[in-house]
Amino acid sequence: MKFQWTFFKSLVGVIIFLNISAALSKAQNGHLLTLDRIYSSGEFVPERFGPAKWLESSFGYTTLEKAKEETGGFDIIRYNPKQKEKVIVLRASQLIPEGETSPLLIEDYFWSSDGTKVLIFTNSKRVWRKNTRGDYWVMDLHAGRLWQVGKFAKPSTLMFAKFSPDGEKVAYVYENNLYVEDLQGGKVVQLTQDGSTTIINGTFDWAYEEEFGCRDGFRWSPNGESIAFWQLDASGVRNFNLINYTDSLYSQVLPIQYPKVGEKLSACKVAVVPADGGTITWMQVEGDPRNNYIPRMEWAGNSNEILFQQLNRPQNRLHIMVGNATTGRAETIYTEEDEAWIDVNDNITWLEGGEEFTWLSEKNGWRHLYRVSKDGKKVRSITKGDFDVISVLNIDEKGGYAYFIASPYNATQRYLYRTKLKGSSVADRLTPFLLPGINSYQLSPDAKWAIHTFTNSQNPPVIDVVTLPEHATVETLIGNKSLKSKLGRLDVKPVEFFRVDIGDEVILDGWMIKPMGFDPTKKYPVLFHIYGEPAGQTVLDRQPNLWHLLMSQKGYLVISLDNRGTPAPKGREWRKSIYKKIGVVSSEEQAKAANIIGDWQFVDKERIAIWGWSGGGSGTLNAIFRYPEIYHTGMSVAPVPDQTLYDAIYQERYMGLLDENIEAYKQGSPITFAKNLKGNLLIVHGTGDDNVHYQGTERLINELVKYNKHFTMMAYPNRSHSIYEGPGTTRHLYGLLTRYLLENMPPGAK
Repeated sequence: MKFQWTFFKSLVGVIIFLNISAALSKAQNGHLLTLDRIYSSGEFVPERFGPAKWLESSFGYTTLEKAKEETGGFDIIRYNPKQKEKVIVLRASQLIPEGETSPLLIEDYFWSSDGTKVLIFTNSKRVWRKNTRGDYWVMDLHAGRLWQVGKFAKPSTLMFAKFSPDGEKVAYVYENNLYVEDLQGGKVVQLTQDGSTTIINGTFDWAYEEEFGCRDGFRWSPNGESIAFWQLDASGVRNFNLINYTDSLYSQVLPIQYPKVGEKLSACKVAVVPADGGTITWMQVEGDPRNNYIPRMEWAGNSNEILFQQLNRPQNRLHIMVGNATTGRAETIYTEEDEAWIDVNDNITWLEGGEEFTWLSEKNGWRHLYRVSKDGKKVRSITKGDFDVISVLNIDEKGGYAYFIASPYNATQRYLYRTKLKGSSVADRLTPFLLPGINSYQLSPDAKWAIHTFTNSQNPPVIDVVTLPEHATVETLIGNKSLKSKLGRLDVKPVEFFRVDIGDEVILDGWMIKPMGFDPTKKYPVLFHIYGEPAGQTVLDRQPNLWHLLMSQKGYLVISLDNRGTPAPKGREWRKSIYKKIGVVSSEEQAKAANIIGDWQFVDKERIAIWGWSGGGSGTLNAIFRYPEIYHTGMSVAPVPDQTLYDAIYQERYMGLLDENIEAYKQGSPITFAKNLKGNLLIVHGTGDDNVHYQGTERLINELVKYNKHFTMMAYPNRSHSIYEGPGTTRHLYGLLTRYLLENMPPGAK
């Protein structure tokens, strides 16, 4: 007996030694991921390319390449893909300001229409989500002269500088006022005088930027004689105060104009002002500017009129309006209405000398491209069929084609199509069938060339130049061969795509990553990743999150599903079935799918976890509160526990007005069901989150405490919604998530 026990212990020791040796070998050979490899090493950062700009004045495009000179910095290179020529048009050494030793760091650049001048954006600072304040320098290639515009301003404070159409002037925003600077004599003209913390000219408040993507708030007229611009009056919009406790001896308060659900909005107006200064002409728009939005505005194909889109506060009626630049008289030329909501339109191109314009609409149940007469009386289809136009890339009137992204047969992928502008033909797919996955394009102005990016779940991005419509590769710009090799060495299972029929003719797309060493005869725990709201899909055929791969190596089956209401190209009904049911439809459909998946032979339904960020953080809370019998562990990052605390534009768009839908808001909010918590819950939030306020998490904490529900909480001081600021933050956050999951839902097969 003693011999047998000794032999058994020896055998176990050998097995443990072999397993440890195998694990060490895998780690040394790059087969295993670690948090440090992912977040601290830079090992998996893809190759850099761009920003690239197709040229209007001459054939080809420009991009940035690291300079070979000792000065460092980046050169601007012009490529002619037709001749396969490469020319350095601007060396980094030419971008060294007088008295300095290093070249300007090019964060972005913009060409004048004739290609003789380039505007350099540098030394930027963040404004909410993006760095939109900075310094601007002009380089005159012919004169070889470099100088800074707006030198009177404080450093890093100019916004959205852009050349006039003739390249002789630059307009920009400084401290919420518009300016024009003459590049020959240096004369600066201030076009607006009333800019302040509440009167915002030429740019936008927090809500417009976050929910309508509005940042650059002015437009040069085609003839360069006028500028059209937005003005927001944020007086009366209540401030939400973020509090910084850590950066000084006493706490600091950062007030943000933030219209919560049902609260007062900024009043929005549009106007035209002469580029050399003078009287401002305001557009005469009907309706209360406090309860209507103007999220889009452009010149109407000429220098006499502007076209803008006006949305009512519920965002279910949109007027297309044309305003006279001289008199300010505005009239509605076309109206769209929807029982749910209407998305703003970024695809207006003027045709037939300004007699027609293009328009995207879901009015027939699918998102299609139309051409509309200027008086709005004649509407003709350009695209047809049971599919969605995802985005329009180019309207080539001379060639007679519209180019757009669609994926009629697989909502997880993206492809380039074109169809005749006359609408008389079936759309042709230009992306080769040998490239299944996500294909994106930057088309040349004549639509004969494109910078094409391809990726899918098995391949990191490859960027090449292609000819159109043949889609023949001329040159590969970025191959990411090293990254592909590193990813290929990882001991991970490939991403598998599947569909789940949850009943009532609803089929959800999903992907899963099986655990390392997967054995179909054993049962594994599941980690669901959720978003589930109209702002994004999670189920796309693209490179998986490396942290999800790490979790699969640790022994979890990682799965994500897209419920109805996510912006998949599956038709209007799919997307808008979530109207007034945010949080309800998503949690119900995710739970139905999780129940079905729980019955798969290799799934351990007693070990089901879910995690998500932002809307996915809310989805995690809704899942674990509403369906505690399904989900045993939840990790919620930056959630919205109470929908009445979020911003008016987003929440009212999808839930209707608060005073008309109070019960819907209550039923959609996770906090309503917090008393049902039974499993393990981790809540993570940044206290400096200007988007989804930490306030909501604190209210949720109070609710959980009231019902004696135990949970774990991590607050990251002064971090924003992305929780990345400060050394080591991202590494720490994912370390926290990893430990919490490992400790509360053990991995591995049973």
